Amino acid sequence: MKQLIAKILENAISYPEYRTLVHDLLSVGKSTGPIQSEALTNYSLLNDRRMKRLDKTIKISDETKAVFKSITEKQTWLVLTEGWCGDAAQNLPVIQKLAAENENIALKIVLRDEYLELMDLFLTNGGRSIPKVILLDAQNNVQHTWGPRPTLATEMMADYKAKNGSIDAQFKQDLQVWYNKNKGQSVQEDFVNMQK
Repeated sequence: MKQLIAKILENAISYPEYRTLVHDLLSVGKSTGPIQSEALTNYSLLNDRRMKRLDKTIKISDETKAVFKSITEKQTWLVLTEGWCGDAAQNLPVIQKLAAENENIALKIVLRDEYLELMDLFLTNGGRSIPKVILLDAQNNVQHTWGPRPTLATEMMADYKAKNGSIDAQFKQDLQVWYNKNKGQSVQEDFVNMQK
């Protein structure tokens, strides 16, 4: 696995490069990934606008900043994602701001559908759910994983599924409302906990 990760890191891109890639694909009517559809392009368009807004408005708490500024060991946060993914659009701007707090943290992004071999090592309940963050130490050993959504949102989803049998449009709408109210606080808490 370490060899696979090392090879993939050579092709990984930065957050600004990812944002440019998604934007450039949208300018020619495309989304990331091998499957192209009007629905995926529309999701990507919505997510591009959402990420642009969140890049400007997400605030990291002073307590969280202190935790990340204190990191002395190099680490890499390797993210598997796609431009059409709604959870990624809500969480990547927060993750990017956390990583930017310390030069010892390298945020690297790859597209899930280009690296299914890696994705299949980090499934969520048997599925290729994204975003998936793989926290690596300086020797590319996996220290933690995170995703596809904050712990609280994952619990909300599990509760809804247990009560209603499946995830539907109502839950997706409720989740977006929750993300808007939460303003990245749960992501910050999850990532602080990964540093303990």
